[in-house]
Amino acid sequence: MFEDVKEAWSKITTPKGIAKAAIIGAAYAMLTIFFAPISYGPVQVRVSEALTLLPWLWVEAIPGLFIGCVIANFAGGFGIIDVVFGSLATLVAAMLTRKMPSKITAAIPPVVVNAVIVGAYLSFLTDFSWQAAMLYVGAGEVVACFCLGVPFLMLLEKKFPRK
Repeated sequence: MFEDVKEAWSKITTPKGIAKAAIIGAAYAMLTIFFAPISYGPVQVRVSEALTLLPWLWVEAIPGLFIGCVIANFAGGFGIIDVVFGSLATLVAAMLTRKMPSKITAAIPPVVVNAVIVGAYLSFLTDFSWQAAMLYVGAGEVVACFCLGVPFLMLLEKKFPRK
């Protein structure tokens, strides 16, 4: 386990790794804000969540997604609860995605983690029940991760094979 952390840290802290993380973070924030009408709230399809599969290919995507989510959630209107818990959900999902054995299974952590965590606090912030909020967030994540993210990951993997 510690070897994995050491290897990941050595990739993330290089100039190339920092640049890759920054580009991914900027892309996440930009896509979320650009598609703002469908990116925020209990009923959402956050198109940028397709990028949450990138840790399966690149460990550098993990900090990039976290920072991108922090920036995007500041623009979302749900306040510090969304910034903190939504961003932590993305961080946890990204770390779990990195450990998945296949492209298809890589889409599972963002769906489950966001449905549970984001759905839970959005039910607190809105008038949706926790079951409805989790269901809606989870459904949006399925669209973003399985319908957009998996095909995107397949295209990227042809150019950048997983090592």
